[in-house]
Amino acid sequence: MTPPPASSPPQSSSPRPSSPRPNTAFRRLRGQLSPSEFAAAVRRAAREIGEQVSCDARYIGRVESGAIRCPNYAYERVFRHMFPGRTLTDLGFSPREAVRGRQPWPAAQTIPAAAPVASPAPAPAQDGEGDPLRRPFLFQEPVGGPGGRIGEPEAAAVEEAVRRIRLLDDRHGADSIYPHTAQPLNAAYALLDAGARRRSIADRLYAGAGELAISVGWLAHDSGRFADARAHYAEALATARVTGDPALEAHAFCNAAFLARDAGRPREAVRAAQAAQRAAGRLASPRLLSLIALREAGGWAWLTDRSGCERALLRAQALFSRGPSDADPEWMTFYGEAELEGLEAQCWSALGDWGRAVEHARRAVALQNPHFTRNIALFTTELASDLLADGAPDAAAVAAGRALELMDQVKSARIRQMLDETARVLLPHGRNAVVADFLARYEPKGRDPVERESAHRP
Repeated sequence: MTPPPASSPPQSSSPRPSSPRPNTAFRRLRGQLSPSEFAAAVRRAAREIGEQVSCDARYIGRVESGAIRCPNYAYERVFRHMFPGRTLTDLGFSPREAVRGRQPWPAAQTIPAAAPVASPAPAPAQDGEGDPLRRPFLFQEPVGGPGGRIGEPEAAAVEEAVRRIRLLDDRHGADSIYPHTAQPLNAAYALLDAGARRRSIADRLYAGAGELAISVGWLAHDSGRFADARAHYAEALATARVTGDPALEAHAFCNAAFLARDAGRPREAVRAAQAAQRAAGRLASPRLLSLIALREAGGWAWLTDRSGCERALLRAQALFSRGPSDADPEWMTFYGEAELEGLEAQCWSALGDWGRAVEHARRAVALQNPHFTRNIALFTTELASDLLADGAPDAAAVAAGRALELMDQVKSARIRQMLDETARVLLPHGRNAVVADFLARYEPKGRDPVERESAHRP
């Protein structure tokens, strides 16, 4: 995708948006605290209500400058907890409806907005996020501003696109989202081709485009499109290498390790995790190193190397116990104790230690934040599989039934394939009343034979 010549931009009748207006109300709430101190207070408040946000001084600065006109749902809940009784307007933000309808960039030429994503039914409505897939996906993407100028609005919108994808994936899984991500990803890389005059903006655009490629790659991974995922991760890795961005490089290798494990290449998973560890060593995030150690443990487990797996698991646990830090990447909001338990359960399952797998899978389900609906469905499905392998078909059927109910909200080919396999292995236990009840409920929700068969192909 090539941007139009800067010398002859098409004319637009739309008024150019005004510069961001500083959020003085939010600045007053910070008081005498420094941006870093206030960000730490935000993270503490988030933990109090079970949210996970990677707030840092830069985020606070963007809020106070007006670059962030309205926070995402996670931050909104945290701010309301910190300042009870205050509305978003009281906190200096614009109404969410007004922000959703804005034209975010002074676009000289735009790509038409992507089509709305079909909403699952019924969609959850208890927390104000019941219709996220009914709204138009993301934003209108530019190929450049007047005169080819690329600045803060473009960089901010790419970053917001990444957050939006992650939020939707947390709630609904990848299948409904992935088909609509090619457009914003292409637009982000078109911005890189157009170029930014300020180095700081260019760095943000490269980092944002790389993170967007990783997010799209993850959606492809979770949708069972492994070749697409591999290509997107390679694109992100190339972007990281071009700019010398160790954080982006560590993220790309971390995801590549996970993909390699799921694609049946465990030795590559180990090597990718070790490469991620080398990149992350230049950062100051024990939590990131902990997650990478779990990726390595998964590779060793699928190689049936128990000692290698156990060493990596111990390293992951020790690093995790050091707690969060200001250097933790924003994308790691999903990585809490529940994820640690769930990934360890996967390792024990691969090693055939079903008792330990069940123990850790139970903890993963119990500890998971309700926001992460997709992960609850994943860990519940894994628990069902582990219980079945451990010789408890009735308990497995109960867990599988809970997972099945969540699949009304979550669209993930990866999780659905796991549930298909559990149902297949439960069939010989059909005389058990609990199993029979699950199988009776499962079949009407199942897919036609052709679709079922295709789900099992790599």
